[in-house]
Amino acid sequence: MKLKTRTDYRKRRHLRVRRKVQGTTERPRMSVFVSNKHMYVQFIDDLEAKTLASVSTQDSQMKEMAGKNTVEAAKKLGSMAAKVAKDKGVETVVFDRGGFPFRGRVKAIADSAREAGLKF
Repeated sequence: MKLKTRTDYRKRRHLRVRRKVQGTTERPRMSVFVSNKHMYVQFIDDLEAKTLASVSTQDSQMKEMAGKNTVEAAKKLGSMAAKVAKDKGVETVVFDRGGFPFRGRVKAIADSAREAGLKF
């Protein structure tokens, strides 16, 4: 019998979310991934299978937050993601939490993106 890991359970949750959430050109999917060291946000058009924009804590604008995977870094990442999306002409998005629970860092990314002007 194969043992299930936390990652296996997260992937199952993510597939369940992805059945309902699909990004289009007008309203792309804002996908969030949180690892132990970094956080990533992508804006994806699923119809054309293209990533429109992406930001992460590894980007040069986040150098002062290097090595810090905290809620404060998540807030800064969310506002930076909203700014990048607006530069690409994206106003409304569909939020994809990636199988992660909607609390802590994931919630901070979503809330700061909303405050910066993205519509969910």
